[in-house]
Amino acid sequence: MIIVGKSLGSRKKLFEDWSIPLPPELSEAGGVTLRRLIDAIVRGETAAFRLRQQDRRFVRALTSHQIAEGAEAGRISMGKSDVPIQAVDADAAVAAAWTAFEDGLYLVSIDGEEQKSLDQQIYVHEDSRLVFIRLTLLSGG
Repeated sequence: MIIVGKSLGSRKKLFEDWSIPLPPELSEAGGVTLRRLIDAIVRGETAAFRLRQQDRRFVRALTSHQIAEGAEAGRISMGKSDVPIQAVDADAAVAAAWTAFEDGLYLVSIDGEEQKSLDQQIYVHEDSRLVFIRLTLLSGG
């Protein structure tokens, strides 16, 4: 499944598109709730964040390709960060994502169809596109 992030009022993507494997229950039942998809995505991202933090604590030898990419981006890093590792509570992150959806801070579209409920059964496949749309709050409105 492809994950896309957009923000209303901006042409710039929130993040580069990426993909995740479908949750295991999809291979058996074919359907899943948006609540379960958000849970899987948030838990996957918190685990990836932890790994990135751990990786930065090691000094690495870089290939010429990595050096060129870093130079192009304006920063070459060999790791070994002295920034303390941040604790991440996956349960709290999932709960915050569910609350933000229910509070209307972002919309979710799956294969072009807006999802309005966390608990409605939805059907996705390996090449489905799940789009998170961050809403921009206006002041004085």
